[in-house]
Amino acid sequence: MTELMLKYFRDKQQKVQKEKVYDTQCPYCSMQCKMQLIEQTVVSRKSYKTIGKDNPTSEGRLCIKGMNAHQHALHQDRIKQPLVKINDQFVPVSWSEALEKIRKSFTDIQKTDGLDAVSVYGSASITNEEAYLLGKFARVGLQTKHIDYNGRLCMGAAATGANQTFGIDRGFTNTVHEIPHTRCIILAGTNIAECQPTIMPYFEKAKENGAYIIAIDPRETATTKIADLHLKNKPGSDVALANGLLKIIIEKNLLDEGFINTRTTGFEEVKDLVSSLELKEIAELTGVSEDQISQAASAFGQEESGMIFTARGIEQQLDGTNAVRCFLNILLATGKIGKPYSGYGAVTGQGNGQGAREHGQKSDQLPGYRSIENPEHRSYIADVWGIEEKDLPRKGVSAYEMFEKIDENEITGMFIMCSNPVVSNPNANFVKAALKKLKSLVVVDMFMSETAKLADIVLPASSYLEDEGTMTNVEGRVMLREASYPMPGEVRNDWKIICDIASVLGKEQYFTYTSAEEIFEELRLASRGGRADYYGITYDRLRKEQGILWPCPDTTDKGTERLFEESFAHDDGKAKMFATSNKSDIPKPIQSEKFPLLLTTGRVMSHYLTGEQTRKSPSLAARNIEAFMEIHPDTGKTYGLKENELVQIESQQGVIIVRCVWSNTIRKDTVFVPFHWTETQNVNRLVSNELDPHCKMPGFKVSAVKVSAVTS
Repeated sequence: MTELMLKYFRDKQQKVQKEKVYDTQCPYCSMQCKMQLIEQTVVSRKSYKTIGKDNPTSEGRLCIKGMNAHQHALHQDRIKQPLVKINDQFVPVSWSEALEKIRKSFTDIQKTDGLDAVSVYGSASITNEEAYLLGKFARVGLQTKHIDYNGRLCMGAAATGANQTFGIDRGFTNTVHEIPHTRCIILAGTNIAECQPTIMPYFEKAKENGAYIIAIDPRETATTKIADLHLKNKPGSDVALANGLLKIIIEKNLLDEGFINTRTTGFEEVKDLVSSLELKEIAELTGVSEDQISQAASAFGQEESGMIFTARGIEQQLDGTNAVRCFLNILLATGKIGKPYSGYGAVTGQGNGQGAREHGQKSDQLPGYRSIENPEHRSYIADVWGIEEKDLPRKGVSAYEMFEKIDENEITGMFIMCSNPVVSNPNANFVKAALKKLKSLVVVDMFMSETAKLADIVLPASSYLEDEGTMTNVEGRVMLREASYPMPGEVRNDWKIICDIASVLGKEQYFTYTSAEEIFEELRLASRGGRADYYGITYDRLRKEQGILWPCPDTTDKGTERLFEESFAHDDGKAKMFATSNKSDIPKPIQSEKFPLLLTTGRVMSHYLTGEQTRKSPSLAARNIEAFMEIHPDTGKTYGLKENELVQIESQQGVIIVRCVWSNTIRKDTVFVPFHWTETQNVNRLVSNELDPHCKMPGFKVSAVKVSAVTS
């Protein structure tokens, strides 16, 4: 072939094939894996591939969700322009028309029903900048006290438990790089193999290095398979189990008395309580044998280092905060925190579950983990925002409680950003009915979710490919998500939508930002001196250093890799141990003749949250096309069920129908249903409206139910 011909073919190939590379990070779990989307154009046809990119946390790994995340972002069902409901039909309108309708409806409501009648429901999937801005929008733009977010349903118990115990809440007290070197690990109610797959190599490496791993879960999962000891406890019995473990540690004198005396308070009360408990009774309450409890306690207590990780399995309960604190008692009693290879990890669920709760979306918090009821904190933030402290609203109520306020006609308008509460909340039928009562519902979303369908106005949200900003991952590592993919149609960045609405409400002077980085610069200042101090973090540093662990109070500070080495965050510098009885006053679902089984919920690897995004990904949707109920064959036969047939599950709150799946690895008194589906497969229709009194977490993980075959 002549040189001329070769040049001809090279030129032709260049004309028909182009490649673009977009840096981004996964929109799903709290690992926030860095990745690149590669877009190839051959003639006029485009194809896409996602590859992992090296970073300090996930080291270039991706799971099946991350590899296919672009499929939902590029899906044809994306909402690409504002929609207004007219005669029960959504009609496309201009941005100016949509914004004017929002202005009029919110203004009219606040004139007739009061400022607090308009509420804001946020998200733990949006960036730090947008979470910060949403809190400011509620309190400055709307002047309402009613703001909370869907992270309340995810991290409430862990955050409250850590704050009460340590005085501060950062997901991991250590970095993931310490996990392989610890000697004993307790995984309490966490299925990381399916929920955060790219963190698994750290635990596998720990096992290779000789670590003893204890898993606590009513089911056998991909995570419990790596454990040396699996405590298959009864759902809802985690307080009793933790107390039992600590009882053995005390009896075998496996305590770090020097640490207890110098670094903690409250140990004597805890000791008196757990010493009074009978191990036999604990075994009966938990369904875990005395020998296994003793074996687990001895293993953890006698090792020189150890870590405890908790997740939704023990946290999403009506005594979830107490359960977290009881496991933290074990860490403190054995002195396994604030030192190498020892610490606590709250395995965050949502992508920005950590950052989204630090800067003002929670009803009682201001940026930097400041308290909205603290005069000094209020004054500082009011000064940053350029308002009078007296004009800053007080605290409102939690996420679910806002729907109760709607039912009571105290809230008559709501702004929802990037969340689907009709599916994700407990007592889901009630939540849907409440939203229908609103005078005005405005929803920002990428798709026409179950919640968006109820809205009066729907605004098109930007995807992870298009929305630049910072996210704070499971470690507490702040990371910059680059996002340069062109936005489709008339889509706007979420932060821009907030600014646009504030502007038409007459608050433009407080929302004059022109970029996400400009918002972050104000966030830095707002968080300065707070417990979640981001002041030393800048976009330039994040690009160079690939993430920084907060607190980082100064631009010369490298960030904090290990918390509590010298003191805890309480005023006296000590951690607070907490005594709680196995039989608390908190009402919990119990088995009865009418509802003889316990229902617990969770995730599957191929789906995320309410499934609104992952079901738009063909590669993920094909792996799990419907919800299911996992039940032990013996239990199934007792109730006349057949494998793979439809089954009805009923609680006091509602009824759903799903497919029956046999499992020899689940407790015989327990059934499991994943929570990624909607309508008649929405398991949250079965969950009660009772809340943890400390953190207002619903009891997703324990419901009393009955099952029966679907006959027609």
